[in-house]
Amino acid sequence: MEGHVAKDHLHLFVTIPPQVTISRLLQWLKGKTAHHLLAEYPHLKKQFWGRRLWARGYFCCSSGNVTDEVIAKYIAEQNVDRDTDFRVDG
Repeated sequence: MEGHVAKDHLHLFVTIPPQVTISRLLQWLKGKTAHHLLAEYPHLKKQFWGRRLWARGYFCCSSGNVTDEVIAKYIAEQNVDRDTDFRVDG
């Protein structure tokens, strides 16, 4: 539903059905994105040969008493200026 990419982390705001576990969702997301990144940027294959592209862990929390709009606004207003040196090049 919403997202933000930073140099050392990313924020995702997603809705998933109750039968999908968070660990399975993250396994799928990390696998698919790693596959696509390594295919699109061949130099990453050499750099991460024998290692993991994504860190093994993750942090997840539910929205609780906060509305979806508040979370989406928080993610949209992340300070992008502090990551001006972060670039993904081919």
